[in-house]
Amino acid sequence: MDNNKEQIIENLQKVVNQMKLDDIEENPDSEFEYFTCSACAKDAPLAGSIQYSKYRLCNDCVLLYEAGLELNKVSNIDQFIEKTEDTRLHTICDFIKKENTKENN
Repeated sequence: MDNNKEQIIENLQKVVNQMKLDDIEENPDSEFEYFTCSACAKDAPLAGSIQYSKYRLCNDCVLLYEAGLELNKVSNIDQFIEKTEDTRLHTICDFIKKENTKENN
């Protein structure tokens, strides 16, 4: 990765992290209120999340999406959601495996 791409990602990391801190400052409960991310399917705090169209992304996925836009890897939220399908399926499969393990013990 060249320096320009690294700089873009570093800048986005700062912005996304600050969004999360701002959300917590504005509404401290948002750090402990959870939702299921539309991209990675993980339960994540509302703090730092963003609603894009019909999708809500966790703070980590906001960073990935915004970086993808900046680096021309994706052009819209629907394309990003499509590209993260494997991640969602992996998360869901892990959850099912853990639930089955709990039931069998």
